[in-house]
Amino acid sequence: MKYLLYYLAAISVVSVIVCIYDKIAAKHKWQRTSENALLFLSVLGGALAMYITMRIIRHKTKHTKFMLGLPIIILVQIAAILLVFVKFYKN
Repeated sequence: MKYLLYYLAAISVVSVIVCIYDKIAAKHKWQRTSENALLFLSVLGGALAMYITMRIIRHKTKHTKFMLGLPIIILVQIAAILLVFVKFYKN
């Protein structure tokens, strides 16, 4: 359990950094982070942190893929965590 929290904290920090970098890169016309890479970080566990960051810095807020996709990923991850905990604590 402790390691899961460490993992989620680490992937969240990485997701926030990559999201902020992509926003800065967009402004300065630097090499951008691909949308697939952003979504992959979200699937790995950084969806909530990335969604909050995107809303705060107003990055990709007009992209349905992110504004609808990230909440769906978050809900699926919450459901998976609940399923694991129910099975773990049931036994």
